[in-house]
Amino acid sequence: MERLEAKKIKGRTYYYYSKWGWVDGKCRRMWQKYLGKLEDIVKAVDGGGPPPEYAEVFQWGLPSALWNECTLAEFVDFTDALCPKRQQGMSTGEYLAIAAVNRAISPQSKRSMWQWFSQTVLLRHLPHASKAALSSQRFWDHMDRIDAETAQKIWKTVLQSTLRREQIDVSSISYDGTNFYTFIDTFNSRCQVAKRGKNKQGRNNLRQISYALFCSADGSFPLYFDVYDGNRNDAKQFPLMLKRFHEFLHQLRPDEGSDAETTLIFDKGNNSKKNFQLLDELRLNFVGSVKLDTQKDLLEVSNQDERFKACTSPELEGTKSFRVLREVHGKERILVVTYNENLFKTQWLTLNNDISKAVNRLAELRQKLQDRTNGLIKGGKPPKQESIIGQSQQILSRRFLKSIIGVTVSQGPDEIPRLEYEIDAQALFEITDTYLGKNILISGRSDWNDDRIIEAYRSQFLIEDVFKQMKDHGRGNWWPLNHWTDSKITVHGLYCTMALLLRALLMRRLKQAGLKLSVKRALSELDVIREVVNVFPRKRRQKTQRKQTVLTKTSEIQRKLVSILGLEKYKPNMLG
Repeated sequence: MERLEAKKIKGRTYYYYSKWGWVDGKCRRMWQKYLGKLEDIVKAVDGGGPPPEYAEVFQWGLPSALWNECTLAEFVDFTDALCPKRQQGMSTGEYLAIAAVNRAISPQSKRSMWQWFSQTVLLRHLPHASKAALSSQRFWDHMDRIDAETAQKIWKTVLQSTLRREQIDVSSISYDGTNFYTFIDTFNSRCQVAKRGKNKQGRNNLRQISYALFCSADGSFPLYFDVYDGNRNDAKQFPLMLKRFHEFLHQLRPDEGSDAETTLIFDKGNNSKKNFQLLDELRLNFVGSVKLDTQKDLLEVSNQDERFKACTSPELEGTKSFRVLREVHGKERILVVTYNENLFKTQWLTLNNDISKAVNRLAELRQKLQDRTNGLIKGGKPPKQESIIGQSQQILSRRFLKSIIGVTVSQGPDEIPRLEYEIDAQALFEITDTYLGKNILISGRSDWNDDRIIEAYRSQFLIEDVFKQMKDHGRGNWWPLNHWTDSKITVHGLYCTMALLLRALLMRRLKQAGLKLSVKRALSELDVIREVVNVFPRKRRQKTQRKQTVLTKTSEIQRKLVSILGLEKYKPNMLG
């Protein structure tokens, strides 16, 4: 039973809201809440109560969603089971979980971790965290507890549980490798994995770290990853990664024992005779592509050839193909020749742009020679014929240009070279009709039709999109990398890959609910949902300040996200 009670204290009347109940056969007050004087109640009803003294704002949407996925994946529990420590302070699993969630939201250095953490609702989930506990040194101490073997055990255990719970399809798996530049000092001998190599961001002057990833086509789930030396060639690293992944796959699915339904997808950068022989030895199905110049007779087939048949899949609109059987690297394999209308248009525009730029540069070079012939340019030595030929070849360095644009350099009677050029229309037509829009795929899956092989190969873009996410300086999860020892870089790779898994799980929920959003849009929509805590002045006899906790106003999409991801349980009470 609830009552409104009036109490007279020193001649003034104060009102309380109380609840009464039966305890041991007697009516007792269960609790009471102070409401104030009569005029205070009137002001509160009219909305004229005391204003908040200040407000605190915390990140709510994205941290709650990712922590929820981290909890479902039991990341903390699995890590602590493999890296036990005394029941003192934060556990190793909690440190790695914080790092993974941070990498999935807004990557910070370990020195700035508390500043970020203290502004999120993760404080509610890890109330024993503190500024001292989240210092960079404490992170490093716990990272030192994890060696490369333990990191892989943690990942395998988490992934096994996730695959079983989510029923993720691993019949189609993409592989690719990339590299990340670092600012590790040249003379740092404690780090052996960071080496100079051909950097994909063009930072060849810096030491880099290579990163390989096997990723499922179903939801872009990271399956197996490895961090290795930055100077390793992709084709040479591929067999090593293939053997490790094959072993990992059997450990991941010990009850199945067969790879008959698993198809590996990789790009032409990993092609070599030894690599294909290894695929045959491991009995792994695969879909890849070959360099066009290695199959010139197929490359020169007209795009209008009657062997081309239009693909029937709705996702392959504008694509046609035909297949042949041909011995490649010691075994008869399927080659699927494809023509893609969208690819043709892109390559046609690129070719026209290259021709236009080359013609303009050749015209400028010819004009300079004519000006020297006419006496308009008198200074310096006149250019030699060999020099002009070299400049012309450099101008025509882009693909197909040497075949399309004919250049003639002759020596004039005044020892000044003459330059003439023309576009070969027939050569342009032949290149357009054969080379443009074409791809040649290779596979051992004779039970698949052309459409399925093409769709499988196109799923390679998923892993390329994952790498773009990792390198995005706004939402990327690899940088900053402020570690300079191999062991810590290995752990860094673990929690960065865990961040990919958390994002993939989040996007899987949205896809299953039929909500089509890009990763960037979904993360942005969740990120703007904040928790606001209004703190009111302390009243007479109150030991603590009264707080009112609410969420910021949400849009329709944000409300759907909260509902789909099951975040209602994390919503704060209106009055705290």
